[in-house]
Amino acid sequence: FGRTEVIDNTLNPDFVRKFILDYFFEEKQNLRFDLYDVDSKSPDLSKHDFLGQTFCTLGEIVGSSGSRLEKPLTMGAFTLHSKTGKPMPSVSNGGIPGKKCGTIILSAEELGNCRDVATMQFCANKLDKKDFFGKSDPFMVFYRSNEDGTFTICHKTEVVKNTLNPVWQPFSIPVRALCNGDYDRTIKVEVYDWDRDGSHDFIGEFTTSYRELARGQSQFNVYEVSDVLEGSLNIKTAGDFILTKEVVNPKKKMKKKKYINSGTVTLLSFATESEHTFLDYIKGGTQINFTVAIDFTASNGKLNAYAMALKAVGEIIQDYDSDKMFPALGFGAKIPPDGRVSHEFPLNGNSENPHCSGIEGILEAYHDSLKTVQLYGPTNFSPVVNHVARYAAAVQDGTQYFVLLIITDGVISDMAQTKEAIVNAAKLPMSIIIVGVGQAEFDAMVELDGDDVRISSRGKVAERDIVQFVPFRDYIDRTGNHVLSMARLAKDVLAEIPDQFISYMKGRGIKPNPAPPPYTPTGHALQTEI
Repeated sequence: FGRTEVIDNTLNPDFVRKFILDYFFEEKQNLRFDLYDVDSKSPDLSKHDFLGQTFCTLGEIVGSSGSRLEKPLTMGAFTLHSKTGKPMPSVSNGGIPGKKCGTIILSAEELGNCRDVATMQFCANKLDKKDFFGKSDPFMVFYRSNEDGTFTICHKTEVVKNTLNPVWQPFSIPVRALCNGDYDRTIKVEVYDWDRDGSHDFIGEFTTSYRELARGQSQFNVYEVSDVLEGSLNIKTAGDFILTKEVVNPKKKMKKKKYINSGTVTLLSFATESEHTFLDYIKGGTQINFTVAIDFTASNGKLNAYAMALKAVGEIIQDYDSDKMFPALGFGAKIPPDGRVSHEFPLNGNSENPHCSGIEGILEAYHDSLKTVQLYGPTNFSPVVNHVARYAAAVQDGTQYFVLLIITDGVISDMAQTKEAIVNAAKLPMSIIIVGVGQAEFDAMVELDGDDVRISSRGKVAERDIVQFVPFRDYIDRTGNHVLSMARLAKDVLAEIPDQFISYMKGRGIKPNPAPPPYTPTGHALQTEI
């Protein structure tokens, strides 16, 4: 992919060159770093001494505290170059026991790309009357100018009925959508009278720019603005400044000599705020807590499919959990010692501590539990949803977010209770992933997903869409290439998690914690012995 610069005569290099990568939460992005001691100016790596290598994922770096990951370098498995006889690294992450190759420190930061969001509110005064039996029903349309002189629509306000002096609701829009980050780029605003048949009547238009709008926050009492169409009006107030624009109808202006304008539009308020990203929260220390719930109803028997789905999703999410200890639950089985049916039992048999070490620990606990429990039924989701919701309810300050993976091969039996549990969970820092295994009819799962119609229970609509469902059968590769098919499955079920995460944080007004201070080399980061 790329090479750093060469730093001469040191065992503790601090490389400056940075590499730009596209980051995708929903993908496992494997990385390999090889370190060499340069012996000549030759670009051929076989002519230099191999010092060590390390492997990780981009998610591991991003998910580490402060997005800073420290990894040991190993010699790894290597082969000898056919001509020079020097060791060349292979793709295995083996190692020579006891061989000290030093430490590599990897850090990541998100590139800024005009993440500001502008919130503004407008009103209008004495707009033209367009309706024969009433006044007007005005709304505004905002356009961003393009490099070629054309305009692209970027926002519409709501319609305010039957008035010539409307006050529109405040609205928010990304600055990049409004002006593509160019503060002086022209913004055109058209004002219309809404008609039911869609043939809206044009009232007038005016132009402005982001820089001009932003001056509404100016500390100066008097602020002069010019408008290329028809000038503008300054209003002096006691300490604040209001920007008012005249609305002009060019056709009317050409026909009527005494035409002045079609009304005025006033900027009532303007504010900007930086839009926080998923990575801002992760870098600030927010942990993703991963819980697995596995169906133990009588239809269970697809061990390989269960394991594949678990590994595909779990191996990505685990990068964002520092201790790699995951609660693992089962449901729909008779459990010892009394054979009672349970829909919320720990796979490791320890009700006080249901955590398993890593994804392999979950799989091991799952296989062990199959020897001690009796597959039964029915397929009830609500107990495990409520189980995770209880933990999420206890930590709503933005430091933790919970993801529940349900792997099932049965038709859901407690639909009403599950819908209620999901509606309640939508208020919490929580998302739910459901993977349906087998050939059962999963129509009910599609309803839970809520992509088309937001899920509701007892007349209450879920605050957020927090469920993502996929049928495992859609990802079975007929050629036997399970690596690619499981990567597609993970991508599809995890792609919505960052947006669901942000919707919770934004809805609660939770801002990310400041990231830890950047790493400063101490002079002993890399101690290499050859």
